[in-house]
Amino acid sequence: MSTGWPKARAGQAIGLLGGSFDPAHEGHMAITLEAIRRFRLDRVWWMVSPGNPLKARGPAPMARRIAQAERVAQHPKIRVTDIEARLGTRYTAQTIARLTARYPGVDFVWLMGADNLVQLHRWQDWRRIVESVPMGVFARPGDRLAARLSRAARVYRGARLPMHAAEGLARAPAPAWCFVNLPMSAASSTAIRAEGGWPQGAGKLAEP
Repeated sequence: MSTGWPKARAGQAIGLLGGSFDPAHEGHMAITLEAIRRFRLDRVWWMVSPGNPLKARGPAPMARRIAQAERVAQHPKIRVTDIEARLGTRYTAQTIARLTARYPGVDFVWLMGADNLVQLHRWQDWRRIVESVPMGVFARPGDRLAARLSRAARVYRGARLPMHAAEGLARAPAPAWCFVNLPMSAASSTAIRAEGGWPQGAGKLAEP
């Protein structure tokens, strides 16, 4: 359930999967389940964001996106949250800073798709993100080369953990990141919206 602050205690490994979830789909579940398995995570929090500063058009209403995410995230180790709205943060770096302060001793891992790694250098305080928490990056076949050649991957190439060390990612001091290959999947929020399966939101967001 998304109401209230999610619970976590010192020593737990918590994965953070942020995004608009506009809408949530099986691809989000694939990343989450693989993260739990590969990185030995105790929980993964789906952080449904109020909006993405890099997208010009606003998403569907947050309550609707959360409800859809809860329908998809049928797993005891997944928690759907509105934590960014509760924290009042707009950027990932701010969110991570507030979470690490609020949950001392918890080992957070930032989870993202390879498409986000490609554009990570455009994010506000992106180096602060990489140097604050370990990151798990998930790529499908079409995303792998661009992700590995991205600015963030090149700048932090020395911090990349090999796959055989993935289980230790949550305990590794940042900067640390691990690249995980996923099978090809046609599921994407963009495709679902384009097919008319999810009404688009309205409104213009401020520039990052």
